[in-house]
Amino acid sequence: MISAYTGTQIREAEKPLLDSGMGAVLMQRAARGMASAAIAELRSRGRRLYGSGVVVLTGKGNNGGDGLFAAAYLAGRGMRTTAVLASATAHTDGLAAFRRAGGRVVELTDANAGELAALAGRADVVIDALLGTGAQGGLRGASADLIGQLSAGPHGLVVACDVPSGVDADTGEAAGPVLPADITVTFGGAKAGLLADPGADFTGRVVVVPIGIEDSLPWPALRRLEAADLAALLPRPARRAHKYSRGVLGVVAGSPAYPGAAVLACRGALAAGVGMVRYVGPPEVGDLIRHSCPEVVCSTGKVAETHVQAWLVGSGMDGSDEEEMQRVRDAVDSGLPTVADAGALPVLPDVLAPHVVLTPHAGELATLLQRLGAELDREAVEASTLAAVRRAAGLTEATVLLKGASTLVASPYQDFYSQSEGTPWLATAGSGDVLAGIIGALLAQVGSDVGRFRPLGIDPDERWAAIAAMGASLHGLAGAAAAAGGPLTAGRISDALPEIWGKVSTLSN
Repeated sequence: MISAYTGTQIREAEKPLLDSGMGAVLMQRAARGMASAAIAELRSRGRRLYGSGVVVLTGKGNNGGDGLFAAAYLAGRGMRTTAVLASATAHTDGLAAFRRAGGRVVELTDANAGELAALAGRADVVIDALLGTGAQGGLRGASADLIGQLSAGPHGLVVACDVPSGVDADTGEAAGPVLPADITVTFGGAKAGLLADPGADFTGRVVVVPIGIEDSLPWPALRRLEAADLAALLPRPARRAHKYSRGVLGVVAGSPAYPGAAVLACRGALAAGVGMVRYVGPPEVGDLIRHSCPEVVCSTGKVAETHVQAWLVGSGMDGSDEEEMQRVRDAVDSGLPTVADAGALPVLPDVLAPHVVLTPHAGELATLLQRLGAELDREAVEASTLAAVRRAAGLTEATVLLKGASTLVASPYQDFYSQSEGTPWLATAGSGDVLAGIIGALLAQVGSDVGRFRPLGIDPDERWAAIAAMGASLHGLAGAAAAAGGPLTAGRISDALPEIWGKVSTLSN
């Protein structure tokens, strides 16, 4: 499991070592790690080291020092190095080491920003060490001009030092311009803002360099499940299992206008291993489900008459059928684990419970937050996804999953996950319905299995967020496999899921 931290958490973990005089040691560890990561990336691209050009864009403080020391190490490997100083107060020891290594130094001014952007654009490697984790706001003045021009033109490998300059290490908010990195080399632990949109748009691949503070880090601000975690958490049928013991999911979804959403939700649930799916809703939608998924048991009955372990509600519902909306309310009121998607959100109570998993996209989340008194539109949600999902979970007391390139999950206890295994091709009609089905199936299968989560350090009370993150991870992996680099339709996500499940499960054998 990947653990990510705020900049404040990292700095507090560093403080005892800094107070004991080990600041220089920490900086050397960070710089060597960054230089090694740059070398490894260049070699993976088939590029030679000797004679290659490196430009380090350097701000003031320790972040700039990390960049200067890293460039000095690269100079020692025969690389031609230039430091662009954006501040008159560059890190003294780092600058001295860089000069001793034979590096060239130029000062950034308003007059030469375009010239130095062109210089950096011709380099094989650009190290972005302008702003660190403690910076507030984005780049200004000549630095902003340089980065704006550099981003707009051709350039080589970009290595961000700790965070891409302009990305908030805690929230992922981005104050432009930001130079997108190919790799972000971050120290001591991943930063939460690197795993949340829009910050994740600029981070590239994240490389964590240990510097000796890892044992002092607190509970992470954000976590990400990896394949090994899925392998430990995914359910497996016992030898004498039967369809009821493997979990039964009730589905209230679809409408005459959007009947396919119910079909896709049922397909996602079936592919995710649930023992049985029971659909309750309009007969015309039930007829389509029977033809597409003959395994699903369809009826027009009531929620109270339907025996299940979990509910999925809302996918493809347009609010026009009051009987269906009442089924949504009844399912949420049942006390059973429930995933509430799309059309269910407008009729839910303002205050829910952690075992209710809401799955909005950014626009739906903005509407929900506005209903609860928060003046946020879709643009504001997308500009600060981590803050928005945190606020929604706090206000609703539900578990909230915000769909996106980086899917975020927040529990009302303020436990957070970020999953990003997918592909942009997943942005297709019906993809979210399949995701809801996968999460519903997992709720039915492992929602009551509190002991499953403790070995991974997941509090049983927080398991609903972990289950939602599991669903997002499986959905992303299946979507990426189904797309294979090209377009896909939502139904193919379900088709790919059993094979992905099988591959992940073998990791625990």
